Amino acid sequence: MIDAAYIDIGYLFSAALFILGLKKLGHPRTAPKGNQYGMMGMGLAIITTLVKLEVETGIIGWEFIGGGLLIGSLIGYVMAVRVQMTGMPELVALFNGFGGAASALVALSEALERINVGSSDPATGIPSDPLTLWVIWIAIGLSALVGWMTLSGSILAMYKLKGGVSIFGKWIRTPTWGPTWLNPIKVILLFTVFALIYLSAIEPGNTDYVWAIVGLSSLLGILIVIPIGGADMPVVVSLLNSLSGIAAAFTGFIIGNSVLIIAGSLVGASGLILTFIMCKAMNRTLLDVLFKSFGGSTKETVTRTKMGSDADEVAMMADGAQNIIIVPGYGMAVSQAQHQVKAFADLMAAKFETEVKYAIHPVAGRMPGHMNVLLAEANVPYEQLIEMDEINPEFPDCDMCIIVGANDTVNPAARSDEGPLAGMPIMDCDKARSVVFIKRSLSVGYAGVDNDLFYEDKTMMLFGDGKEMMTQLNAAIKEL
Repeated sequence: MIDAAYIDIGYLFSAALFILGLKKLGHPRTAPKGNQYGMMGMGLAIITTLVKLEVETGIIGWEFIGGGLLIGSLIGYVMAVRVQMTGMPELVALFNGFGGAASALVALSEALERINVGSSDPATGIPSDPLTLWVIWIAIGLSALVGWMTLSGSILAMYKLKGGVSIFGKWIRTPTWGPTWLNPIKVILLFTVFALIYLSAIEPGNTDYVWAIVGLSSLLGILIVIPIGGADMPVVVSLLNSLSGIAAAFTGFIIGNSVLIIAGSLVGASGLILTFIMCKAMNRTLLDVLFKSFGGSTKETVTRTKMGSDADEVAMMADGAQNIIIVPGYGMAVSQAQHQVKAFADLMAAKFETEVKYAIHPVAGRMPGHMNVLLAEANVPYEQLIEMDEINPEFPDCDMCIIVGANDTVNPAARSDEGPLAGMPIMDCDKARSVVFIKRSLSVGYAGVDNDLFYEDKTMMLFGDGKEMMTQLNAAIKEL
């Protein structure tokens, strides 16, 4: 017989691995090691839980547990291997949804089982204390609310990041829709779910309350995410990640699993911290993200024109540059130009001994760290990836700033006190000696604000697909 203390030690080591893994995830260089620690922690937690169940009650149905672990591992492996780096935001959103779904299903199972046994504990058959029963039903309801809301919201977020869905061969774009009257409906739905949780606690034998919580929570997740536009997606992905952890913590409380409470709390807290970091990077509050649109409703009409340059002109300008800062944006991700960008940096370093750095805006792309992931795939050295606050003082001494598919994050209009971008921290690209934009057109960004930097005399515009333009620029540099 295994002593219960050894089981607790297993959970303790598992929690330590989670904490250490989370610490390692704080830097791109150590992030792979952090993932490994997290995997080890979860593996140890699963083994410890199985041992605990076998010791305390005896497990019936090992074949189902083994089969579930095997099938789940196989699905995860295939998805991770097949996903392209440009599709990583969608995969992260989907995994957030899976985490919420797992917690929601455990809560649903526990609720239905407790309805069958009445006020007794399902594990022991002993009648539960009324206060304990009340607390457990509240936890079941909150786990269901957060879990189902995370699942439906994450699936919608995945399709928003993907841009749409293919149905019978026809591509349908995911809508961004959120009139002002939708906000009161969301609040009403939330309080309705709270009321249903209260009713399920005082009348635990009513399955109608349980299914109503499931349906309304799923609808609430959709209504929260559907108004969110591209500029706010990094915040939403981070928030959904936090919610999946919170749901797991509630589930751990329901089933009495301490490591699930610890792991869920870590994910929930770290995700929430990251959410507020993303909000700060956009100079917006979380309430603004969830209940107010960020641009998109009215867009400035572009009336000015700018003559486009060609790759040969930009190559001749780059010839004399001693230091270049590359600012990647979502356009680089869409065109999958990260490898061509890395090839450009290698060419400049080898041919002209130019120092090349990459300026990373916190909300560039469609998820936190999106640009870091793409550039890491292209084997860009980590020391060349520099965060906004650290790189901004270097722009005045920069010979050339090359902006690949970014717009709002480099728009000087953010320094004004008016408009959707007011107060948003930006890259100080306008302070560089020369600026090159690689962009399809002069169209405004998601915030709907025209960019004055396009029209400055020192700015050159390379109009076209990011990957194609970088390929042409690389060919022009080779011919110098």
